[in-house]
Amino acid sequence: MPKLAAELVRLDVNVIFAYSTPGTLAAKKATATIPIVFAGVSDPLVAGIVASVTRPGGNVTGVTLDNPELSPKRLSLLKEAVPAASRVGVLVNPDFKASAAMLEETRSAARTLGVDLHVVDVRAPHELAKKFDTLSTQKADALVVLADPMFVSQRQRIAELAASHRIPAIYHLRQFVEAGGLMFYGADYVEAFEQGAVLVDKVLKGAKPADLPVERPWRFALAINLKAAKTLGLTLPPSLLLRANDVIQ
Repeated sequence: MPKLAAELVRLDVNVIFAYSTPGTLAAKKATATIPIVFAGVSDPLVAGIVASVTRPGGNVTGVTLDNPELSPKRLSLLKEAVPAASRVGVLVNPDFKASAAMLEETRSAARTLGVDLHVVDVRAPHELAKKFDTLSTQKADALVVLADPMFVSQRQRIAELAASHRIPAIYHLRQFVEAGGLMFYGADYVEAFEQGAVLVDKVLKGAKPADLPVERPWRFALAINLKAAKTLGLTLPPSLLLRANDVIQ
């Protein structure tokens, strides 16, 4: 990504649109003058991308995914899907800076819900199989997969491991559900990109990123994969299915 960002700077583009935290950080490091608009970033403040969400400063603004704030809601939805769950695993990459806030919010929600969390650190793709074995040994009733770029790249593998270990899981990105995962709750990426396009338009018309507040998603969505539920032997409550924006058959 740094090489690609440097190439865009050499091309002297009018604005850079960056996806994900690593992509945005690479763009920011490459230029302090070309405007940058991002989407797909979990927590731009914690990542050091902006100085403030209301007054970003510098040359960067964009659309945050609000993943730390959504972490309690995800655990609550997972508990609805698996009411008997008392031990919930949490898959986290401690090397991803935004994970700390997401994990803390999840811990707080677990105390409220009376759930015992088992945190499993994963720093590289080759560790995934072993870590899922650990979750099974710990008898995890369900799983929260925290937001992380590496997890996104491994979504197919993670969904397969959750299915083979019969662990119901909730994710931050719809693509996990499309890959066979059980549940997703979060921002709609297509809409987040559309929001980013609106910000790009403002920049091209003369607005400065420093003066454009970082935006929250227009809306949040819940998606459920019924095929995954059947594989897990899970009967989801009708009240949860009725609230889903999308039910994959």
